[in-house]
Amino acid sequence: MSRCLVITGTDTGIGKTVFAAALTDALRACYWKPIQSGLEEETDSEVVTRLGRIPTHRILAEAWRLQTPVSPHLAAQLDGVAIDPEALALPHTDEPVIVEGAGGLLVPLNNRTTFADVFARWRQPVILCARTELGTINHTLLSLEAMRRRQVPVFGVVYIGEDRPDTRQIIREMGDVADLGCLPHLDPLTPDALRRAFGDHFDIAMFRKAILI
Repeated sequence: MSRCLVITGTDTGIGKTVFAAALTDALRACYWKPIQSGLEEETDSEVVTRLGRIPTHRILAEAWRLQTPVSPHLAAQLDGVAIDPEALALPHTDEPVIVEGAGGLLVPLNNRTTFADVFARWRQPVILCARTELGTINHTLLSLEAMRRRQVPVFGVVYIGEDRPDTRQIIREMGDVADLGCLPHLDPLTPDALRRAFGDHFDIAMFRKAILI
């Protein structure tokens, strides 16, 4: 089985795809988005390809590509298909793989199964991305609790946005979780700027150790 790091978020639209691009670039890994909802605009795989400058052979094909940018369970219904969560198996490759879920942990894939349930079956370390805005403490602690109830391995929390040390400290202490660093908002957001920001704000050796590089 592949050596994987799974990326999820406390919510949708918080920047976890940007972080996924930076991490995939830094580790020279493959990237896999199991389920893509919304095809009219740039997909997450395309964003990672562009921002991380990832060769196309290291972008693994999605298991489901759904037209409408809504929750996977609803997007699948609108497309007239059914997502089979048991069919979501980690890719077999000799390369490390960065896997990105859709939205948050409890996003439903059908009327019985969430992404968190799939992560529990995979048993791979999960990075939780959280925005550094109002509500972060509550959303992050709830997400950590949801993972631990399912015995999902938690690697740590990545923050995205303006650094707020007080927020990071209370989550680290109350959540008993590793603080992996904070990725600032970048303007302009370019591949070079993202690579520099990742190098400035994260310890790549920590991620390499987790994925056995």
